[in-house]
Amino acid sequence: MDHEAAGVRAAVHASLIGLALVVAGCAAHAPMPEPGHPQTGIASWYGPGFHGHATTSGEIYNAYDLTAAHPRLPLGTRARVTNLETGRAVDVRINDRGPFVKDRAIDLSYAAAQKIGVVGPGTAPVRIEVIERPPGDFTHVKYCVQIGSFGEHEKADALRANLAPTYDDVYISPVRARADLFYRVRVGPYAERRDAERRAVELSTIGFPAVVTEEPLR
Repeated sequence: MDHEAAGVRAAVHASLIGLALVVAGCAAHAPMPEPGHPQTGIASWYGPGFHGHATTSGEIYNAYDLTAAHPRLPLGTRARVTNLETGRAVDVRINDRGPFVKDRAIDLSYAAAQKIGVVGPGTAPVRIEVIERPPGDFTHVKYCVQIGSFGEHEKADALRANLAPTYDDVYISPVRARADLFYRVRVGPYAERRDAERRAVELSTIGFPAVVTEEPLR
Protein backbone atom coordinates (compact mmCIF):
# COMPACT_ATOMS: atom_id res chain seq x y z
CA MET A 1 0.00 0.00 0.00
CA ASP A 2 1.33 3.54 -0.76
CA HIS A 3 1.82 6.07 2.03
CA GLU A 4 -1.47 7.86 1.36
CA ALA A 5 -3.53 4.66 1.48
CA ALA A 6 -1.65 3.52 4.58
CA GLY A 7 -2.47 6.82 6.24
CA VAL A 8 -6.14 6.41 5.48
CA ARG A 9 -6.14 2.97 7.04
CA ALA A 10 -4.35 4.15 10.16
CA ALA A 11 -6.69 7.11 10.62
CA VAL A 12 -9.87 5.10 10.51
CA HIS A 13 -8.59 2.07 12.37
CA ALA A 14 -8.65 3.49 15.88
CA SER A 15 -12.24 4.73 15.72
CA LEU A 16 -13.81 1.91 13.72
CA ILE A 17 -12.13 -1.33 14.78
CA GLY A 18 -14.29 -1.66 17.88
CA LEU A 19 -17.40 -0.86 15.84
CA ALA A 20 -16.55 -3.53 13.29
CA LEU A 21 -16.24 -6.22 15.93
CA VAL A 22 -19.52 -5.18 17.53
CA VAL A 23 -21.31 -5.31 14.18
CA ALA A 24 -19.85 -8.69 13.27
CA GLY A 25 -20.58 -10.21 16.66
CA CYS A 26 -23.99 -8.71 17.39
CA ALA A 27 -25.42 -9.28 13.93
CA ALA A 28 -25.17 -13.03 14.37
CA HIS A 29 -27.13 -13.01 17.63
CA ALA A 30 -29.63 -10.16 17.33
CA PRO A 31 -33.22 -11.36 17.52
CA MET A 32 -35.09 -11.04 14.26
CA PRO A 33 -38.85 -10.43 14.17
CA GLU A 34 -41.07 -12.70 12.10
CA PRO A 35 -44.77 -12.36 11.23
CA GLY A 36 -46.65 -12.98 14.48
CA HIS A 37 -43.49 -12.71 16.59
CA PRO A 38 -42.59 -9.05 17.24
CA GLN A 39 -39.22 -7.80 18.43
CA THR A 40 -38.90 -5.24 21.19
CA GLY A 41 -35.92 -2.99 21.63
CA ILE A 42 -34.59 0.54 21.43
CA ALA A 43 -35.10 2.63 18.30
CA SER A 44 -32.94 5.56 17.26
CA TRP A 45 -32.96 7.67 14.10
CA TYR A 46 -30.60 9.04 11.49
CA GLY A 47 -31.06 12.03 9.26
CA PRO A 48 -29.18 15.05 7.88
CA GLY A 49 -25.69 13.57 7.84
CA PHE A 50 -26.80 10.62 5.73
CA HIS A 51 -29.34 12.34 3.47
CA GLY A 52 -28.41 11.83 -0.17
CA HIS A 53 -25.99 8.98 0.46
CA ALA A 54 -26.38 5.39 -0.70
CA THR A 55 -27.99 2.86 1.62
CA THR A 56 -27.02 -0.80 1.82
CA SER A 57 -29.76 -1.63 -0.67
CA GLY A 58 -28.26 0.77 -3.20
CA GLU A 59 -31.10 3.27 -2.83
CA ILE A 60 -30.27 6.87 -2.01
CA TYR A 61 -31.27 7.67 1.56
CA ASN A 62 -34.02 10.25 1.83
CA ALA A 63 -34.59 11.41 5.39
CA TYR A 64 -38.20 12.27 4.49
CA ASP A 65 -39.16 8.77 3.30
CA LEU A 66 -40.62 6.22 5.71
CA THR A 67 -37.67 3.84 5.79
CA ALA A 68 -35.43 2.23 8.39
CA ALA A 69 -32.19 0.37 8.95
CA HIS A 70 -32.26 -3.01 10.70
CA PRO A 71 -29.33 -5.34 11.44
CA ARG A 72 -30.82 -8.47 9.87
CA LEU A 73 -34.32 -8.09 8.44
CA PRO A 74 -34.22 -8.75 4.69
CA LEU A 75 -33.97 -5.61 2.62
CA GLY A 76 -37.40 -4.73 1.26
CA THR A 77 -39.25 -5.98 4.37
CA ARG A 78 -42.15 -3.77 5.50
CA ALA A 79 -42.41 -3.43 9.25
CA ARG A 80 -44.63 -1.63 11.74
CA VAL A 81 -42.73 0.18 14.48
CA THR A 82 -44.70 1.20 17.58
CA ASN A 83 -43.36 3.59 20.20
CA LEU A 84 -44.17 1.81 23.46
CA GLU A 85 -44.18 5.09 25.39
CA THR A 86 -46.61 6.99 23.16
CA GLY A 87 -48.51 4.18 21.41
CA ARG A 88 -47.89 5.84 18.03
CA ALA A 89 -46.97 3.57 15.12
CA VAL A 90 -45.46 3.94 11.66
CA ASP A 91 -44.99 1.51 8.78
CA VAL A 92 -41.49 1.53 7.30
CA ARG A 93 -39.57 -0.26 4.59
CA ILE A 94 -36.18 -1.71 5.50
CA ASN A 95 -33.62 -0.46 2.97
CA ASP A 96 -30.45 -0.15 5.03
CA ARG A 97 -28.31 -1.84 7.68
CA GLY A 98 -27.88 -0.55 11.22
CA PRO A 99 -27.95 0.59 13.94
CA PHE A 100 -24.21 0.33 14.58
CA VAL A 101 -24.62 1.03 18.30
CA LYS A 102 -24.84 -1.73 20.87
CA ASP A 103 -28.31 -2.48 22.27
CA ARG A 104 -30.21 -0.59 19.54
CA ALA A 105 -32.76 -2.55 17.52
CA ILE A 106 -33.61 -0.25 14.60
CA ASP A 107 -32.62 3.10 13.07
CA LEU A 108 -35.57 5.07 11.72
CA SER A 109 -35.47 7.73 9.04
CA TYR A 110 -36.11 11.25 10.26
CA ALA A 111 -39.68 11.20 8.90
CA ALA A 112 -40.50 7.86 10.51
CA ALA A 113 -38.99 8.90 13.83
CA GLN A 114 -40.94 12.16 13.78
CA LYS A 115 -44.23 10.34 13.26
CA ILE A 116 -43.86 8.28 16.44
CA GLY A 117 -42.11 10.82 18.65
CA VAL A 118 -38.50 9.60 18.57
CA VAL A 119 -36.82 12.71 17.11
CA GLY A 120 -36.94 14.76 20.32
CA PRO A 121 -35.66 12.21 22.83
CA GLY A 122 -33.39 10.55 20.26
CA THR A 123 -34.31 7.01 21.31
CA ALA A 124 -37.43 5.17 22.47
CA PRO A 125 -38.51 1.63 23.33
CA VAL A 126 -40.39 0.13 20.37
CA ARG A 127 -42.11 -2.99 19.10
CA ILE A 128 -41.15 -4.12 15.59
CA GLU A 129 -43.64 -6.25 13.66
CA VAL A 130 -43.11 -7.71 10.19
CA ILE A 131 -46.14 -6.92 8.03
CA GLU A 132 -44.84 -7.87 4.58
CA ARG A 133 -41.88 -9.91 3.42
CA PRO A 134 -39.99 -8.90 0.28
CA PRO A 135 -40.59 -10.69 -3.03
CA GLY A 136 -38.51 -13.84 -3.24
CA ASP A 137 -38.61 -14.30 0.54
CA PHE A 138 -35.16 -13.35 1.77
CA THR A 139 -33.13 -14.28 -1.34
CA HIS A 140 -32.29 -10.91 -2.89
CA VAL A 141 -28.91 -10.12 -1.35
CA LYS A 142 -25.35 -11.34 -1.22
CA TYR A 143 -23.05 -10.64 1.71
CA CYS A 144 -19.67 -8.96 1.58
CA VAL A 145 -17.18 -7.19 3.84
CA GLN A 146 -16.55 -3.49 3.25
CA ILE A 147 -13.16 -2.14 4.31
CA GLY A 148 -13.12 1.31 2.74
CA SER A 149 -15.02 3.89 0.72
CA PHE A 150 -13.28 6.59 -1.32
CA GLY A 151 -14.19 9.49 -3.54
CA GLU A 152 -11.18 8.81 -5.76
CA HIS A 153 -10.73 5.58 -7.70
CA GLU A 154 -6.94 5.71 -7.27
CA LYS A 155 -7.21 5.44 -3.47
CA ALA A 156 -9.68 2.57 -3.69
CA ASP A 157 -7.45 0.76 -6.17
CA ALA A 158 -4.40 1.20 -3.93
CA LEU A 159 -6.23 -0.53 -1.09
CA ARG A 160 -7.51 -3.25 -3.42
CA ALA A 161 -4.01 -3.86 -4.76
CA ASN A 162 -2.62 -4.11 -1.23
CA LEU A 163 -5.08 -6.87 -0.36
CA ALA A 164 -5.13 -8.71 -3.68
CA PRO A 165 -2.09 -10.94 -2.97
CA THR A 166 -3.84 -12.32 0.11
CA TYR A 167 -7.52 -12.05 -0.83
CA ASP A 168 -8.27 -12.93 -4.42
CA ASP A 169 -11.92 -11.93 -3.91
CA VAL A 170 -11.29 -8.24 -3.12
CA TYR A 171 -13.07 -5.89 -5.51
CA ILE A 172 -14.25 -2.31 -5.99
CA SER A 173 -17.98 -1.57 -5.99
CA PRO A 174 -18.83 1.93 -7.29
CA VAL A 175 -21.98 3.64 -6.05
CA ARG A 176 -23.44 7.01 -6.99
CA ALA A 177 -24.85 9.31 -4.31
CA ARG A 178 -26.51 12.23 -6.05
CA ALA A 179 -23.73 13.90 -8.07
CA ASP A 180 -20.90 12.07 -6.30
CA LEU A 181 -19.39 8.71 -7.16
CA PHE A 182 -17.87 6.61 -4.38
CA TYR A 183 -15.67 3.55 -4.72
CA ARG A 184 -16.26 0.95 -2.02
CA VAL A 185 -13.55 -1.64 -1.44
CA ARG A 186 -15.11 -4.97 -0.54
CA VAL A 187 -14.19 -8.62 -0.04
CA GLY A 188 -16.54 -11.38 -1.15
CA PRO A 189 -19.33 -11.89 -1.94
CA TYR A 190 -20.54 -14.76 0.24
CA ALA A 191 -23.82 -16.66 0.04
CA GLU A 192 -24.04 -16.94 3.86
CA ARG A 193 -23.78 -14.05 6.28
CA ARG A 194 -21.80 -16.14 8.77
CA ASP A 195 -19.00 -16.55 6.21
CA ALA A 196 -18.84 -12.78 5.74
CA GLU A 197 -18.80 -12.28 9.51
CA ARG A 198 -15.84 -14.63 9.89
CA ARG A 199 -13.93 -12.76 7.20
CA ALA A 200 -14.79 -9.42 8.85
CA VAL A 201 -13.31 -10.56 12.16
CA GLU A 202 -10.20 -11.79 10.35
CA LEU A 203 -9.73 -8.47 8.56
CA SER A 204 -10.40 -6.52 11.75
CA THR A 205 -7.62 -8.33 13.59
CA ILE A 206 -5.07 -7.15 11.02
CA GLY A 207 -6.19 -3.53 11.22
CA PHE A 208 -8.97 -2.97 8.71
CA PRO A 209 -12.34 -1.31 9.60
CA ALA A 210 -14.29 -4.30 8.32
CA VAL A 211 -18.10 -4.10 8.29
CA VAL A 212 -20.43 -6.79 6.99
CA THR A 213 -22.79 -5.37 4.40
CA GLU A 214 -24.93 -6.51 1.51
CA GLU A 215 -25.44 -5.98 -2.18
CA PRO A 216 -28.61 -6.75 -4.13
CA LEU A 217 -28.40 -9.77 -6.40
CA ARG A 218 -28.28 -8.68 -10.02
